Amino acid sequence: MKAVVLKGYGDVDVLAVQDMPEPKVGPGEVKVRVTAASINPVDLKIRRGDMKERMQLKFPAILGRDVSGEVIEVGTGVEDFEPGDRVMGLVNAGYAETVVAPTEAWAKVPESLDLKDAAALPLATLTGVQLIEEQVQPSKGDTVLITGALGAVGRAAVFAAHSRGAKIWVGVRRKQVEEARKTLKVDGVVALDDPKDVAKLPTLDAVADTVGGDAMTAVLERVKHGGTVGSVVGPTKGAKEKGLVVRAFMSHPDGRRLAQIGQSVAKGDLVIPVGKTFPLEKAKEAQKLVESGGVGKVLLVN
Repeated sequence: MKAVVLKGYGDVDVLAVQDMPEPKVGPGEVKVRVTAASINPVDLKIRRGDMKERMQLKFPAILGRDVSGEVIEVGTGVEDFEPGDRVMGLVNAGYAETVVAPTEAWAKVPESLDLKDAAALPLATLTGVQLIEEQVQPSKGDTVLITGALGAVGRAAVFAAHSRGAKIWVGVRRKQVEEARKTLKVDGVVALDDPKDVAKLPTLDAVADTVGGDAMTAVLERVKHGGTVGSVVGPTKGAKEKGLVVRAFMSHPDGRRLAQIGQSVAKGDLVIPVGKTFPLEKAKEAQKLVESGGVGKVLLVN
């Protein structure tokens, strides 16, 4: 099969399109012909070598955490899927023409949802939803700040916080404030790069952080003692010292929850914008665009 492989750590020039052995399906696994794969920030971190202390790779390695496509084969013991099913999943080695993953990684794609666009959902939406539901765990009426709320993970977190009845404030860049006010149904918007604006935040019960960085230092001053800081970008510096509960995590496959999220997207309750699509052969250009930021989800299409 054709795949985009990582030959070593570095800039986009370490990516190459080449033939690789097609994966074989094993017990409890599902093999899918990939329609599209999504590019995520973690792909860029892995490529650059930012995560090599935590994640050892054997080169050539295939990147890609989420895909959509059509089931072409199932392993023994698989009962929920069959050849021909339209699916999306949180996987490994998704920048390829075919991929194999355990059955729990997959969810069926609603008929009304474009199969290509479904590739934008698994990693980002599961990360945002799990950040709220499993880490921050706000109660009804709690005031929660979600940073990076216009990104795919942030949008999913806002969606999940709404379902729990939280009062939602979102943090974005100053240049994104008006867009956030227009597109997100929230109680308030704050410019994280404006200290005076951050100082106007109400007392927070929790923060769901998707961006990290220096902006969080000022935000922590607005969180009540004993409040929670959930993060998808590692432990928040200085949070424990202020008496806050810190929960940093990485998302995990959950086909059942992903199927529910897919239904919400199909109904329009959650919107994850797709910025641009590229053919698999243009993975270098696609990753460059993602690194430039602010373009919505970028997909590689077979």
